[in-house]
Amino acid sequence: MASHSDTLVVFFGATAGANGGKLGSDERELILLVWQIVDLQDKKVGKVHRCLVKPDSLELTEQCKEETGLTAEEICKAEPLDRALIQFQQLVSSELKALGRSSYTLCTNGPLLVRQVFHPEASKKNLVLSDCFYSFVDLRKEFHECCPNAGPVKDLTVSSMSDYLCIPEPAEEAAGLREVKSMVLVVLSLLSEPYNHKFSSCETVKYKFETGACSKSEAVDSETIIRARGLPWQSSDQDIARFFKGLNIAKGGVALCLNAQGRRNGEALVRFVSPEHRDLALDRHKHHMGSRYIEVYKATGEEFLKIAGGTSNEVAQFLSKENQVIIRMRGLPFTATVEDVLGFLGPDCPVTDGREGLLFVKYPDGRPTGDAFVLFACEEYAQNAVRKHKEILGKRYIELFRSTAAEVQQVLNRYMSAPLISTLPPPPILPVIPQPFIATGNARDCVRLRGLPYTAAIEDILEFMGEFTVDIKPHGVHMVLNQQGRPSGDAFIQMKSAERAFLVAQKCHKKMMKDRYVEVFQCSGEEMSFVLMGGTLNRSGLSPPPCLSPPAYTAFSAPGAMIPAEAALYQTPALLATPRTPQPPTHTAPTALAYYPPQPHAQLYMNMNMNYTAYYPSPPVSPTTVGYFAAPPGTLAAAVSQPPPASMLSQPGALVRMQGLPYNTGVKDILGFFQGYQYAPDDYSSLIQMSDQARSLIQPPKEWLCL
Repeated sequence: MASHSDTLVVFFGATAGANGGKLGSDERELILLVWQIVDLQDKKVGKVHRCLVKPDSLELTEQCKEETGLTAEEICKAEPLDRALIQFQQLVSSELKALGRSSYTLCTNGPLLVRQVFHPEASKKNLVLSDCFYSFVDLRKEFHECCPNAGPVKDLTVSSMSDYLCIPEPAEEAAGLREVKSMVLVVLSLLSEPYNHKFSSCETVKYKFETGACSKSEAVDSETIIRARGLPWQSSDQDIARFFKGLNIAKGGVALCLNAQGRRNGEALVRFVSPEHRDLALDRHKHHMGSRYIEVYKATGEEFLKIAGGTSNEVAQFLSKENQVIIRMRGLPFTATVEDVLGFLGPDCPVTDGREGLLFVKYPDGRPTGDAFVLFACEEYAQNAVRKHKEILGKRYIELFRSTAAEVQQVLNRYMSAPLISTLPPPPILPVIPQPFIATGNARDCVRLRGLPYTAAIEDILEFMGEFTVDIKPHGVHMVLNQQGRPSGDAFIQMKSAERAFLVAQKCHKKMMKDRYVEVFQCSGEEMSFVLMGGTLNRSGLSPPPCLSPPAYTAFSAPGAMIPAEAALYQTPALLATPRTPQPPTHTAPTALAYYPPQPHAQLYMNMNMNYTAYYPSPPVSPTTVGYFAAPPGTLAAAVSQPPPASMLSQPGALVRMQGLPYNTGVKDILGFFQGYQYAPDDYSSLIQMSDQARSLIQPPKEWLCL
């Protein structure tokens, strides 16, 4: 940027902490300002001014005391930064008027004072800096332009430049005065023969962050990318730009990272205009955004493009409107239309270009995801929209929060690249435990707990239920797992009656468990079974997971149809409650397959759920899921394939298979495990026979017991 100023204000500052090459790296506040005016036309200098600044914290480091010679008592009597800046403006303006000049440019020894001290501190204190702090002359770069043999720019100091120009050091004076006088002598030397230098180039600081889109085909220099970690989840691109205030971020250079569920994970990738600014950003490692410290690391251009890059023409057109504020809406009803959203926002927050300023996020087959992005022309409209956070549209509350162009790209990329058939790794092998106690009727005798701490165990839930614990059916607590097999924060509880379930929902709703409040809703056994098999339950009713293509095992056209073993682990309770005779295997593959003859009355129910469980492996977890270890191939697998004794299959009731029994397990141990359940008296002999057979193997086979 060209400088049209006819005067320079040589500027120096010191903080209460690190100074010199580490100035601003420790977030300490300004305590000293020194300046002197240089007339570039007449090569005259003005008076040297020295101003102390009172910081919010009066604690000075030992290094600061040694370098500046200042004490806390002196600083305590000074003016705060806002008044010190007013005093600076008044003194400079009056002196310029006396010299007959109209404009000036700051001249500093390097960018640290302006970029790493003034702008971050003013941003934290909500101070508005004058225009003079948005452009400055870097004396080191001007000197290097005249004397390229003096060494690299980053190694230049006031002393080294003075030595190279054979300028004697000023007499011993107070800290700050000595540095400013030496810098003025360097400026005057560069203005004189043989250099006759023109101070025509200025460093600039961007007034605000510019939003924009990024293409995946765009070349991104890895030396300009950083990763910020530990961000508040609600932070926007403007908040991140404010954290890096003083450094120039590239257009659209803030990409907020999302987790597997599409929510922000507290990380962001930031692209700067040059490696120099990236290096300065790294010096802000563990600086604070509010009460949180932010970690800053190097990243690569490939990582940035993976998050921020996009190829969709629809998104490119949506983001082509520059200087717009983007708001993300989440939780929209799947039936919501453009008119519904515009009506929800209302006249206080008009959307840019009406329908064109609204982008719905959809799956590849066109189904809505419940997300949308909205453009607003100014901050006022955007703030009005954010105030509608968690207001109701239809039967659902809608979340609204600030978003970025990179987040738009990331969300669209995530949903548009979702596989039509699940490509998730095989779900964890869990025991097949028949659960006849799960009802599938419409009686609302169950409750759903939402928002549980991830560390919550069944004992915590029982304590949470309090007096209602006695109304829980045996083995009626079911934890819901997510795709990774970890607690999702949800659980279902079967109560003895709909009346008790209603009372639980009334008295325990938003009751605290550990440090979180838990929401409690009344629901039916059918709804509970649906969720435990992989569906979702929300205010709009039951919603299947996003799996579009039916699995290969949706039809049973012949007897003995095969079901993959991993799918058989997630059968519905209705299917598991009825014992079936296993058919002999037809191959010797190490992984066993479950064979079930067709049952017309159950085909539709099973077909509906099989597809969902393949996509969301979230089987129920209750006190019945004891320690389980997968059966090894070989001898034990052969034993497993043997059907239970015919005397057991002839008995009415459910057939239970137990795995992972300790090697020294006896009949009494098994009967004690099932204490409280009824079993047929004639089954003692069958159980003993199976137990004896188990002891003859290296490891015990699966045990069968008819309840």
